[in-house]
Amino acid sequence: MALRIGDRAPDFEAETTQGKISFHRWLGNSWGMLFSHPKDFTPVCTTELGYLAKIEPEFTKRDCKVIGLSVDPVSDHARWFNDITDVTGAKVGYPVIGDGDLKVSKLYDMLPGDAGETSQGRTAATNQTVRTVYLIGPDKIVKAMLMYPMSTGRNFDEVLRLLDSCQLTAKHKVATPANWKLGEDVIIVPSVPNEEAQQRFPQGWKTVKPYLRVVKQPD
Repeated sequence: MALRIGDRAPDFEAETTQGKISFHRWLGNSWGMLFSHPKDFTPVCTTELGYLAKIEPEFTKRDCKVIGLSVDPVSDHARWFNDITDVTGAKVGYPVIGDGDLKVSKLYDMLPGDAGETSQGRTAATNQTVRTVYLIGPDKIVKAMLMYPMSTGRNFDEVLRLLDSCQLTAKHKVATPANWKLGEDVIIVPSVPNEEAQQRFPQGWKTVKPYLRVVKQPD
């Protein structure tokens, strides 16, 4: 079954570089970012894991736990981490799932059910769809998904911007306009009637159109 925004994030148990986890229990009441990779020792992914290691504190500040997934066993991840440090100067401190049996990749609809039961013999090309970022709320609902080809490194600064937007929506019932940056004006979501908006935003707002009400970003 396809996984979509608004669906409950599938729970699972898996081995990681920091031991076995039960995903929902590991998330607890935090936000989560699960990001997947088609294979260890691949060039673009090496740069991604290193950059994310450098900015992980930004996710921590936002109460968002970070976890990776690569379609290889955990034993390979440990060797890959050495390369990541050599290349980027960063040490990976977040867990990375070993998905050697492809179970999590299938559960999250990144591989078809007939993809087999082992990563052995598979290449990055045959795993190319295992390349997704999932933002998951404390309610375990998928809030956002980003999918990239293998040739394009992911912009984790954009993922942070997306996380900020999702958290504002969850807390204040606002949406963010095109190219919005943290601290800029936001939009009151259409489902909030003016009566409720007056209680939420007593400072008032600018009505551009009846369906487009602009307000200063709440704290």
